Amino acid sequence: MTERQRFASVWDAIEDTPAEAENMKLRAALMRAITEQAAAWPGTDSERTRRLGITRSRFSNFKAGKINAFSLDALYPRPTP
Repeated sequence: MTERQRFASVWDAIEDTPAEAENMKLRAALMRAITEQAAAWPGTDSERTRRLGITRSRFSNFKAGKINAFSLDALYPRPTP
């Protein structure tokens, strides 16, 4: 009989390392926050796309929750000096 493991997060269960799991947790949290904020903006998806500064296809991936299509840097860009 195999021993059952318990994980605090699904990412802890499916990612190979704790660092990868943490990266996915952060990406998921950012995507959720951005999605909620964009949904609150008035206007069309085209207007939201422009406001976010991404292409329509990227916005479609974003709305579909395709987390692997976005790096942490893409979700949380740092200002350039």
